[in-house]
Amino acid sequence: MTNDRTVAGEHDELADEPSPVSRETVRSAAWRSASRSAVRSASRSAPRRRASLPAAPWLVTPPVKERRPVRVLDPRRLALAVVLALGAAAFTLAQDAPAQPPAEAPAETPAQAPGSEAGGQEEGSANERIITIDGSGGTQRGNLRSGPIVYEHPDPRGIRATVSTLTIFGSYAELTAPEGTSIARGGERTATFRNGVEVNRGRLVATGPQLVYSEATGLGVMEGGVEVVIESAEEGEEPVRISAAQVSFDVDTDRSTSTGDVRLENGSQSAVADRLVYEEETDLGVLTGEGRQVEITRTDESGELMTITADEIRVLTEQNRLYARGSVTVVDGPITSRGAVVFFDDEQGIAEIIGTADQPAEAVDSETGATLVTDRIRQDVEFDFFEAIDASVPSEFDPAAFALRGENQE
Repeated sequence: MTNDRTVAGEHDELADEPSPVSRETVRSAAWRSASRSAVRSASRSAPRRRASLPAAPWLVTPPVKERRPVRVLDPRRLALAVVLALGAAAFTLAQDAPAQPPAEAPAETPAQAPGSEAGGQEEGSANERIITIDGSGGTQRGNLRSGPIVYEHPDPRGIRATVSTLTIFGSYAELTAPEGTSIARGGERTATFRNGVEVNRGRLVATGPQLVYSEATGLGVMEGGVEVVIESAEEGEEPVRISAAQVSFDVDTDRSTSTGDVRLENGSQSAVADRLVYEEETDLGVLTGEGRQVEITRTDESGELMTITADEIRVLTEQNRLYARGSVTVVDGPITSRGAVVFFDDEQGIAEIIGTADQPAEAVDSETGATLVTDRIRQDVEFDFFEAIDASVPSEFDPAAFALRGENQE
């Protein structure tokens, strides 16, 4: 019995003590549990580290602002503000912008039928009449919408205006438009040049105190005492010089019209008239008088004078020929000739006097008393004699050569 209890007691004590395997397992589990707890505790207590990236401003959330109610502008007030802003900008440009002309639009022309040649010519003429003013280096002021615009330049030829084949130089110009018309719209504007003006066209140079140009008419009128010089097409030949109270330049043609105390000089010839139309391309001048006859004077190498008076005298300045008509009188020293028409060649010194059935040609020598009355007379101004021309001999002169372009001259 005693042994049994002893054995039983030993078994009970062995049962209470863990086996070697069980103890290792417990230790391992306890160690892992303690490790996890330590890691968790360290993770909680250690500060979290973030990647050291540069802050991106676009990733920063802006502070939320208090929203305010949107205010809707009155459309009328908005339109008024826009107009005022544009007006202020235009005024600033007018004061500070370089002296350049505003953009120009061609004038409207009446509608023409397709293929109408006349319509094309009218449209071309209207476009060629539009003037462009360049005042670079000077000042510009005025209303850029309706005008006037004033250009000023310290250089007497600083302002340069062009229209068709005409070029205008000056130091002062003013561009105006009809009331209610935009200054940028070409076709009806007026350009006024003052304080000394120069006009160039081909071989022509004209100077005067002022000039007014109209796009509607295509005429530039220079007044106040005008001097015109037209250089000869042949080198070494004398130029044509014209002086008059007023000269108008037509941009549709190459003609200039001088009026008021007109005087023309070309080599040995000089003429006095009330009106002179000069066609520059053909070098043809047409002189007429108002209530008086035209007079042209020729001075020869010896200083002797020959004068021709007539109602109208046409001069081809490059050819040194003239055509006079209407009660013509030629006075050369002691010889006086009269007729309805006279042709004169200055290079040859020959005049042809032609009469009519009612009034035949006549020549009288006051020194010798010789008189000749016939249909045609040939007068030699170099040798001071005259003679009749046979009616069957054709004339060396052609009236058509003295016609302006587009004019029928018989």
